[in-house]
Amino acid sequence: MATAVAQPHATSAIPVNRYDRIFYSGIAIAMAVTVLAGFGRTYYFGAFRGPLATLSGGPITWLVHAHGLLFTAWVLLFVVQTALVAQHKVAVHRRLGIAGGILAALMVVAGTLTALKTAARGAAPTSPDPLSFLVIPLTDMVLFSTFVIAALQQRKNREAHKRLMLLAYVSIIVAAVARLPGMLTLGPPAFFGIGLSFMLAGVVYDLVTRRRVHPVYIWGGSALVLSVPARLALASTAAWQTFAAAIVSLV
Repeated sequence: MATAVAQPHATSAIPVNRYDRIFYSGIAIAMAVTVLAGFGRTYYFGAFRGPLATLSGGPITWLVHAHGLLFTAWVLLFVVQTALVAQHKVAVHRRLGIAGGILAALMVVAGTLTALKTAARGAAPTSPDPLSFLVIPLTDMVLFSTFVIAALQQRKNREAHKRLMLLAYVSIIVAAVARLPGMLTLGPPAFFGIGLSFMLAGVVYDLVTRRRVHPVYIWGGSALVLSVPARLALASTAAWQTFAAAIVSLV
């Protein structure tokens, strides 16, 4: 998860260690609040309004509950991991990182299956064409798994690791942002833009504290930004429609 400790002999005039702990803990809480606000009406607090249903109108199956449980666990674990580093409990943070890796793998499986099952049912939260919409959650899963794997490989590189884990989180938060009140009517540019603002916060923080942007944000952030128009353009192509129909037929 996001490790918020800079190198002990940083040369910046700004006390980076202290501000890193504040920034990463703060953004973890802000993202958790966003998830709660987005999924509160349709899932977390939905039971108080009547029978639960997905945003696309489908039933809440065991797979949907598993998906919700796993992604909620990620949100909570991210907050816990940043808090542990802020409290200098790095050893515990690293041990929990193993659980985080396993959790991420289960999330990819559940997220992919949920997306395929929804498309197979002929439903989509924000599009009249389920096969076209499918490109969005599947790309999210590819980006998320790529960033998590890279972060685990770079776990000894504190500066790269914490940014990669933040990007992994950003890559999947769009689902929560899209469910914020009034957001769906604004379309993908709006909820993708707001989701990417958490990454932008990291870029701005780097510029303020380091006077430069970390390479992870340059290549990883570019991949996130470029994926938005790329997947929207791909969604309506004959090649994607054929591929999507083929994989949906497997579930």
